[in-house]
Amino acid sequence: MRAFRLSRRSVLAATAGAAVLPVVQGRAQAAVTEGAGYRWRNVVQGGTGFVTGVLFHPSVRGLAYARTDIGGAYRWDDRTDRWIPLTDHIGWDDWNLLGVEAMAVDPAHPDRLYLALGTYAQSWAGNGAVLRSEDRGATWRRTDLTVKLGANEDGRGCGERLLVDPRDSDTLWLGTRHDGLLRSTDRGASWQPVSFPATPGATGQGITLLVAAGRTVYAGWGDSDGTAGKPNLYRTSDGRTWEAVPGQPTGTAAKVPIRAAYDRHTRELYVTYADAPGPNGQSDGSVHKLRTGSGKWSEVTPVKPGGTTAGGSADTFGYGGAAVDARRPGTLVVSTNNRWADIDTVYRSTDGGRTWTSLKDKAVFDVSETPYLKWGADKPKFGWWIQALALDPFDSGHVVYGTGATLYGTRDLKHWAPQIRGLEEASVRQLVSPPTGEAHLISGSGDIGVMYHERLTASPSRGMASNPVFGTSTGLALAADKPSYVVRAGWGDHGNGAWSNDGGKTWTPFRAQPDVAKSEPGPITTNADGSVLLWSFGTANPGYRSADNGTTWSEIASFPKGATPVADPKDPARFYAFDTTTGTLHASTDGGRTFTARATGLDSGDSEFQLAVAPGRSGDLWLSLKWNGLYRSTDGGATFSKVSSCWASYTLGFGKAAEGAGYPALYMVGSTESITAVYRSDDEAKTWTRINDDRHQWGWIGAAVAGDPRVYGRVYIATNGRGVQYGEPTR
Repeated sequence: MRAFRLSRRSVLAATAGAAVLPVVQGRAQAAVTEGAGYRWRNVVQGGTGFVTGVLFHPSVRGLAYARTDIGGAYRWDDRTDRWIPLTDHIGWDDWNLLGVEAMAVDPAHPDRLYLALGTYAQSWAGNGAVLRSEDRGATWRRTDLTVKLGANEDGRGCGERLLVDPRDSDTLWLGTRHDGLLRSTDRGASWQPVSFPATPGATGQGITLLVAAGRTVYAGWGDSDGTAGKPNLYRTSDGRTWEAVPGQPTGTAAKVPIRAAYDRHTRELYVTYADAPGPNGQSDGSVHKLRTGSGKWSEVTPVKPGGTTAGGSADTFGYGGAAVDARRPGTLVVSTNNRWADIDTVYRSTDGGRTWTSLKDKAVFDVSETPYLKWGADKPKFGWWIQALALDPFDSGHVVYGTGATLYGTRDLKHWAPQIRGLEEASVRQLVSPPTGEAHLISGSGDIGVMYHERLTASPSRGMASNPVFGTSTGLALAADKPSYVVRAGWGDHGNGAWSNDGGKTWTPFRAQPDVAKSEPGPITTNADGSVLLWSFGTANPGYRSADNGTTWSEIASFPKGATPVADPKDPARFYAFDTTTGTLHASTDGGRTFTARATGLDSGDSEFQLAVAPGRSGDLWLSLKWNGLYRSTDGGATFSKVSSCWASYTLGFGKAAEGAGYPALYMVGSTESITAVYRSDDEAKTWTRINDDRHQWGWIGAAVAGDPRVYGRVYIATNGRGVQYGEPTR
């Protein structure tokens, strides 16, 4: 899953104890009302992100957990067939904790759940944390770590790095990427490093998995080069000393242990390997099993990578997931990973790995609930990035596996459907709420492009926008006076821009595009009547203009490089662009042919800002400059005045005005005092009402916010890993 990387100044690292909030001095007290009643729900897309782990509880039927790389953790509710989000309480300052590196359950205490959180291990990210719950994630206690974790880095689909010790429920183990092995003897309340025989390397993998086999704990090591004498699998039988497992496989195909599963009936440990941690970059791999009683190793690889497909392509891949059947000795499933030529699959064996059946070969898919999974084709593929794989300990026919976009499940090993309700992981970039038409929302996201939401409670029937299909959306806009005309831009192999004349239902690619569009597609907009398009392409390139619906394009020499073009909603001749390098607002009054500087000295602090224009008004500009505040211009950007009612503004949008009000409702992600939250103003930003609460924060939400122009109070929030959240007043 791609995600936004935040600037250093927007990150506050966690320290021991409670999360740190920004301290602000010398500011006037803001006029703000707390705790307005709102109901928050996900706009249904249907997954759309990388599910990195699934864990069935071994002792409780119907209880399972899922983790994601940037979108938190979930508990499966078997009564409603839905995933319940467990980490939406994580707030703005703790954004780095929304990625889940690992999870653990206690077989002897079904209500206990542990999560290891930390999205990035880079220097600009905060330290990790461990959450512990006694009620299956309904409430949490938190311990901040002194080390970093990497839930959205290479190796994020490896096994669980967190484990309850099989000998003592009070003892937990946590494998880290850069700081060795940690242990807690008080159920995760405190952690101490312990001696481990391997030294972390530069790969950033460290311990890739922890698994219990009887009373012995095994640890996979990802920093080995796969050669003899440099082991990658260790074990402890007493919880004090660790040793390399004798006789373990070596070579490129067994370089990195990815996952492991223990068959308690046969006392055999199965381990999947690859030549890289994944989910990308793997070209070789294998599966081996260890008879833990005798110490004998056997290779049980279903199909060795390196062959040739029917089409003549090299069939390279690694192995990923592994799960055993708790009810049937010798029955297990493993998955391939990064198998792009012949498509990944799940193999099943009922004889301890001597023979295998590919479940892909007879698979029948029903993706009617999430049509985007066809990816513009006639039918879905089996999947990719299959590292999360689980087998229900109470139902041998119930297998689930994660992909880069969803979680598939089966009850009979043949018929598959997304088992994804309630789990929404899109990293959302753009939001448009049209004033007319069938859809109240069009969204642009990372990895899945643009979606036309004819209903908020069901995945779009048209799937993701096609003709062409985009991966990540970089721009989305509609013509204010002709809302049936919509344009979009993004990363794609068959064109990078398209237009729609039916409000975003169907699309036509631009007949031509600037050469730079393929390598650096940026934000795009259209003027009020849809007659002119402006397209930006990064700080090294000029902007471009088209007055013939994308048939021809001309360079705009005076457009500030890297700026986001914004159209005036009333005057088709007016456009605006903010240059963050100089803090200057530029404007065009000739349909985007030329731009001239207007207001200057507007410091955004870095490259992140947002410029918005009030609907139905010409020249009424609102400029969000993050911690430098919110500014407003009513003269087309000639002058700006600072809004005194808030000290930080990250993104701002407009919605239907309150009854009796003469100005659209304002919605803002920002800060009026110490906390960054979602606010609404019904009086042109004189006062604000906080409309989210501490249970609904969703980490970093600074990309986009949009009010609904047809429904007062309804607001859409773009999250970085929890899809589109929408809220409505409860009274």
